[in-house]
Amino acid sequence: MVTLRKLALNDWQAVHSWASLEEACRYQPWGPNTEDQTRAFVQAAVEAWSHAHQQRFVYIARFENELVGMGELHIRSRRHRQGEIAYIVHPRAWGRGVGTAIGQELLSRGFGELGLHRIYATCDPRNLASSRLLGKLGMTYEGRHRHTALIRDGWRDSEMFSILEAEWPAGTRR
Repeated sequence: MVTLRKLALNDWQAVHSWASLEEACRYQPWGPNTEDQTRAFVQAAVEAWSHAHQQRFVYIARFENELVGMGELHIRSRRHRQGEIAYIVHPRAWGRGVGTAIGQELLSRGFGELGLHRIYATCDPRNLASSRLLGKLGMTYEGRHRHTALIRDGWRDSEMFSILEAEWPAGTRR
């Protein structure tokens, strides 16, 4: 079972255990991180919880008594009730349902607690596992945006997926 809790400052070493790995951040515009970069990320994510009009909700994931990943829900527009989810899982936990569980919990919180109407996610077209995961979450493939991020091996396209509140299973809402 995967559980999520708010990210805390003392979680930085667990975060660094995957953020420092090239295979974990291969398709991201960041990383592999130095310890200072990971500490700065964790500090900013923790501080986001104290903002009056909070936009970022960053959680750490526990699976089999280990911290093995993170999920983020970012409100992109309160007026239009739009949010974006992102997740990362330590390679040692790949293929065990951790990313799917993180995604399900982020969608549940976004639609249930935050009252969002539309939640989207993007992934590198080469990241087939992430693309499959977004499909498992019930998200609809909307298309490809070209050259959205400059990463280590050049410009990266992004595949766009989304789900609407009416499409999210009512039985999983909080």
